[in-house]
Amino acid sequence: MIDVRRVLDEAVAEFGVPGIVAEVADGDRTWFGTAGVADLGTGAPRRRGEHAQVGSGGKAFTAAVLLGLEAEGRLSVDDPVHTWLPGVLDVNGYDGDKITIAHLLGNTAGLHPTGLAPEITRRYATRAAFQEHRFAAFTAEELFRITVSRPPVGAPGERFVYANGGFYLAEAIIEKVTGHSFAEEVERRVVEPLGLTDTYVRSAGDVRLREPHARGYSWQFFVDGTDVAAVTPDNWASFMEDPGLEPLDVTEFDTSWLPANIVSTTGDMIRVVGALAGGDLLPPAQHRRMWTTVTTEGAGWLPHTRYGLGLLEFDRAVTDGRVLRGVGGSYWGTMFFTVADPERGRTISVHTNTELRSWEVVRRLFAAGFGVPLGG
Repeated sequence: MIDVRRVLDEAVAEFGVPGIVAEVADGDRTWFGTAGVADLGTGAPRRRGEHAQVGSGGKAFTAAVLLGLEAEGRLSVDDPVHTWLPGVLDVNGYDGDKITIAHLLGNTAGLHPTGLAPEITRRYATRAAFQEHRFAAFTAEELFRITVSRPPVGAPGERFVYANGGFYLAEAIIEKVTGHSFAEEVERRVVEPLGLTDTYVRSAGDVRLREPHARGYSWQFFVDGTDVAAVTPDNWASFMEDPGLEPLDVTEFDTSWLPANIVSTTGDMIRVVGALAGGDLLPPAQHRRMWTTVTTEGAGWLPHTRYGLGLLEFDRAVTDGRVLRGVGGSYWGTMFFTVADPERGRTISVHTNTELRSWEVVRRLFAAGFGVPLGG
């Protein structure tokens, strides 16, 4: 893992990441490496087993639960959303009789990019706003309203547009079908079967991570006075503040707006992604459906990727034909990516205690760990 260790050092020295960890599972062998620090104040090092918010990596859990319910005959991912949530999409041009559960899970429902909705971004867009609203929670009803607060960006199934709102609805469908909380179903259908010991769904009002954990630091702020309603997936970078400013410690804040809102470790995420990439958690039919992918090209999302149901797959044109599947998530103060090569049995999980500073960090790490170009 000499090349991986070199990338970890580069992430700190070249890209300004405070601290980074990477864990590699290769059959029965494991490797763990770090660079930088967990705490800029004390200089404490990063270490194995730190808890971190997985961000959009939690979408994989949502998809796994719903596909598990399908395998039991309790629903179909081809069910229209109105089958389970009547009327929730009867606004602003959406049609819940045409949008299916699979559309929600695949980000192809035509929903607007919820993560950029002003109702969310204005709370955290600037340093001052973040400090004012960091402990303010969103209710499910507020998140539903935000999901449909703007007209569709396309017809159901037409194209990939990354929209957290689809996963708010997907979680509600899980609770409607089962009569249990989303957290209970994740525990029953993912955590227990895979023997996870450090993974949990954050409860409402839980703003602190379980120990051990690194401090989280963010540079992800717009300049003061930015009109968040003017920010789009194409122009957002032009509003960002000077990257030379000191980071803000964002370790404690409310993440109730995140789909799934799951905390885990690199070790546990290796088990989750390895099982979902290789077909060890879901029956064959549901596994195939999870990995029926669409291109993300032109969507302003991660380069060289395709998207299935809740997870991504790298375009095989940049992997020398190898299958690399996984999840990624980034928001204020954290970035968590986990990718598996199911044919060779290698899975790599990486976490930084800041948001995605540059795609090049991720590209270099997985290129080194899997021995593929990934567009480089």
